[in-house]
Amino acid sequence: MKPTPLSRRGFLSLAGGALALLARPSRSEDPVPAFALEEATLSQLQATLRSGQLSAESLAQAYLERIERLDRSGPALNSIIELNPEALELARALDQERRAGKVRGPLHGLPLLLKDNIDTGDRMLTTAGSLALVGAPAAQDAAIATRLRRAGALLLGKTNLSEWANFRSSRSSSGWSGRGGLTRNPYALDRNPCGSSSGSGVAVSANLCAAAIGTETDGSIVGPASFNGVVGLKPTLGLVSRSGIIPLSHSQDTAGPMTRSVADAALLLNALAGPDPRDPATAACPPVPDYTKALDRAGLKGARLGVVRNFFGFSEGVDRRMEECLAALRHLGAELVDPVELPNLGKYEDTELEVLLWDFKADLNGYLSGRSGVPVSSLAELITFNESHAERELPYFGQDLLLKAQAKGDLSNPEYLNAQELNHRLSRTEGIDALLATHHLDALVAPTAGPAWLTDLVNGDHYGGGCSTPAAVAGYPHLTLPAGAIRGLPVGLSFFAGAWSEPLLLKLAYAFEQGTQARQPPQFLPTLPL
Repeated sequence: MKPTPLSRRGFLSLAGGALALLARPSRSEDPVPAFALEEATLSQLQATLRSGQLSAESLAQAYLERIERLDRSGPALNSIIELNPEALELARALDQERRAGKVRGPLHGLPLLLKDNIDTGDRMLTTAGSLALVGAPAAQDAAIATRLRRAGALLLGKTNLSEWANFRSSRSSSGWSGRGGLTRNPYALDRNPCGSSSGSGVAVSANLCAAAIGTETDGSIVGPASFNGVVGLKPTLGLVSRSGIIPLSHSQDTAGPMTRSVADAALLLNALAGPDPRDPATAACPPVPDYTKALDRAGLKGARLGVVRNFFGFSEGVDRRMEECLAALRHLGAELVDPVELPNLGKYEDTELEVLLWDFKADLNGYLSGRSGVPVSSLAELITFNESHAERELPYFGQDLLLKAQAKGDLSNPEYLNAQELNHRLSRTEGIDALLATHHLDALVAPTAGPAWLTDLVNGDHYGGGCSTPAAVAGYPHLTLPAGAIRGLPVGLSFFAGAWSEPLLLKLAYAFEQGTQARQPPQFLPTLPL
């Protein structure tokens, strides 16, 4: 379908026609100035560039002004840790290419944000939010940064995150980093944005960029997406290269798109996916399709979905909202097998942490050994750095996870190998795969997480419940999208299935999105009027 160009004064909003059971609440008067690009999709923005209504430079300038108004001042979301000093220069070069008849693809000239653990070989730093990596930029782009540039995307800046991908302390406050400070939830500024891709989720939701990239080990894309009312897709492990991304765990890490629509996630995944010789995990990657071709408004008709009731019950409000979502799925043609029980839940959470601790030490040491011009070159040196800079790095919570990781041995240890084998067996063949096969299911559905908690820098996060762990440990894809709100705070609906099932998940989620139109843009309230 040919995208509709947006007018100069007002860009098209999301289509109406939501089901009554997911009707969106009316918005109060916006406390911030209107934004002509609000909720614009990637296709709409590209159509506007193609028509000449905007240039890449004017588009970038519009988002930079929006960032100044909302991120640097006003509500002060603090979602962006650094802006690209070459952004407008790069935008002008992309405009020149367009005038010369060279358009690299559907992302040409569109401003994207990258999480600050993704290397860029330019003037921007890559720090994972830590002052220990402030110094020289990375020597070269991460593989996905290269892919995005080749696709014509404009890398507008880096987003804040939970420092070290939220793997520093067991009592951390998500969205905080020593370098970037605290990111705020745009729906209620005293609420948490969730981690670790907090800045990416907030920036997308607040319309500070066309789209963003996050990374996940367990919940770090889908959690912030759910908390901030956007789409988040954690791909199958090996679909997207991790080379040049500051690691937590090679067993579970992956990057993925964070967008305001399912179609945008599909379009962005087209640019991200594919093999990379620098990342051995991508050797198993099958031929990458055009994910946008999976999008189908009728995609739920005849789909057989298992409702994983294991993940219900942690919040009465979430349960009520999910029942409305299940009714919407039935209305849109899905056949629900309700309930189904995912095997082995609770049997690999402890061994997941053990694997992550072993992986973090080995993987981070490997990454840091390749960085130059920064204060640390190993996990041991990072621990010492934090102790020496405790007033800025450890003011609210400590580094017990770093200490536990440092105490681990190398990856040939039988304890590590046995834990990893157990995790994969229980989460894959005896877990998700077994459940799908037993009930002849296409995919599984569950609430992604609860509504955002109040940020608490004294006690840390107040996690209630969610469904991220099985797909994370298995390395299987997981897609969340907006499913309505509870007292003004977004909640997400999750679809997950077996390896390489991204086209299926995109099809199912797109049909749900088009049938419900559940996303509501944030209002930047100081607190909720409960």
